[in-house]
Amino acid sequence: MQNRTSRTRSQKLETSTKPIFDSTHHINQSVMDSNLSNHSVSEDEESIETESLIYEIEDDENDTTTIENPLDSNIINEIDNINPPITRNCIKNMKMSWRYRVLIASFIIHSAVMGWYVSSRPGNGKWTSPFSWHPFLMTFGMVGSMGMGAITKKLGGYANTKTHGLLSGVGYLMAVFGFVAIYHNKNLLGKAHFQTIHGKVGLSIMVLMMAPLAAGLIALHPDFGVDKTNKTIRMMHKYFARILMALAWGNCMYGVYGMRKEHPLELFAYGLPLMFWMPLTLI
Repeated sequence: MQNRTSRTRSQKLETSTKPIFDSTHHINQSVMDSNLSNHSVSEDEESIETESLIYEIEDDENDTTTIENPLDSNIINEIDNINPPITRNCIKNMKMSWRYRVLIASFIIHSAVMGWYVSSRPGNGKWTSPFSWHPFLMTFGMVGSMGMGAITKKLGGYANTKTHGLLSGVGYLMAVFGFVAIYHNKNLLGKAHFQTIHGKVGLSIMVLMMAPLAAGLIALHPDFGVDKTNKTIRMMHKYFARILMALAWGNCMYGVYGMRKEHPLELFAYGLPLMFWMPLTLI
């Protein structure tokens, strides 16, 4: 009797709990289907947002890289795990920053000191206008300002590219005034123009230098360049300008040699820094 009663109670309990389990299973299945449906609907959106991973290089004093993709934390974690390359890049940037400051300082000091020195030698240590403006402005323009522009471009980035263009343009304008100074000086002395190798090479450089300057301003300027992503123009601008700068530096040394060839120490003091800077700046 007791066994029959316990069996009856067990059957009632199973009967009463089965709908509950069935209902719970049905609810869980509905939730899973809903999640799968939502996942499939948002799959395209997630893929779009994954593709919207943006690397922005901010041109501050130290370039920083930021990532915009809050939904894809796995990619951020993977990037955070790449410590050795980031560390190497930081060290490289620190070394480049140190070398950059040293080169900038040396360009300014050399242009100011040696530019003034060689410019005042024909007047026995005195400034003689308009001739003295020629070697001084050519040294400060072609060597100093354009040299600083070239190494600034090596740093890369938006701001450094604009600074490179500004320094190069200022350097060319200084060279133009130096060119006008020697032209006016020859007129005053009644001498013919462009009779020496130094004069002919200098004139050729001044004319040809307008090509990379125009390409940089019109085609490659980071703000309004009409074809700033053109790799062919960028390559031609880069190498043609470097060749002309090397020729200009050599012509500066040749001009100093024409004035002071009987003073080898002066030639050494003027030319040695240029020989040292050439591979660092133009290669």
